[in-house]
Amino acid sequence: MCTDHNWINNAVRKIEADYQRSADTHLIKLDLPSIEGIDIYLKDESTHPTGSLKHRLARSLFLYAICNGWVGPETTIIESSSGSTAVSEAYFARLLGLPFIAVMPKSTARKKIEQIEFYGGQAHLVEHTDQIYAESHRLAEALNGHYMDQFTYAERATDWRGNNNIANSIFDQMQLEDHPIPTWVVMSPGTGGTSATIGRFIRHQQHNTKLCVVDPENSVFHEFYRTGNKALTGENGSKIEGIGRPRVEPSFIPGVVDEMRTIADAASVATAHWLENVLGRKVGASTGTNLYGVLQLAGEMKQRGEKGSIVTLLCDSGERYLDTYYNPEWVQANIGDLLPYAVKLERFETTGLLD
Repeated sequence: MCTDHNWINNAVRKIEADYQRSADTHLIKLDLPSIEGIDIYLKDESTHPTGSLKHRLARSLFLYAICNGWVGPETTIIESSSGSTAVSEAYFARLLGLPFIAVMPKSTARKKIEQIEFYGGQAHLVEHTDQIYAESHRLAEALNGHYMDQFTYAERATDWRGNNNIANSIFDQMQLEDHPIPTWVVMSPGTGGTSATIGRFIRHQQHNTKLCVVDPENSVFHEFYRTGNKALTGENGSKIEGIGRPRVEPSFIPGVVDEMRTIADAASVATAHWLENVLGRKVGASTGTNLYGVLQLAGEMKQRGEKGSIVTLLCDSGERYLDTYYNPEWVQANIGDLLPYAVKLERFETTGLLD
């Protein structure tokens, strides 16, 4: 327990100063003539200093832990992660001069491990995704450190009522658009914290926007949403890095979600490749998951003759995944044939319909 107010004040000041040096992330509008009157936007979280949406989460988790007295000047920080959260937490640990250990599955993209090490962190690899929790607890106890536990604290570390959170930013940036109040916001769950923040904000601000959460294959969130069974577990980890979990995480709040869909892994990766042709740069596969769900909703809106806007997140850059999602041999061995979904996406460009 840290009661050193000088250290706490200085640590909070450093984190807040880092925030003040950062501009907001861009809201990118996609030009898709086949769905005229339905506008699609991507909130580009890849432009954060550590390259992903998880930069926001890491900042919030550090502030939460420091202000709770859990972290002090000698505390070793431990986190269980599939990569991006660990990269961002390594950045903030270095900012505060704290040692950092990321417990991750061996399947984590090598580029992410290199980024953690770049920020002075250490990667502690385990065989299977479901082993990261127990190993993180063990390390925290053995080293007298603090386990950040993003999967428990993500939904409570962020002020969902406003205060420049991601939902607040989205709605502010939408104010001058043709359809300023989105019909849908689409988000995929890793911890569930971002969907909780967005869903709560929508309700608190009394918007009629609906939240659609899109889950990858081999994740239990959608089944939990459908059944309410908190004991669900999965044998295989998600192949879409950064999202999907083999257990029901405490930060996933189903009550703020209006609809859930499961997106095939091949659809996620094919959509990431398709978006590269639209934007001129690579994105991660979790962005593909988000956008495929957006395109499904847009096609359904078109069939009903509706107009409006849909917002989702560009979670991180595809440069982190050159050895996986942008490697044809890896994709063929781990994801399968992308061609059926590539054909659907090509058809969407001309008809505005996926199926």
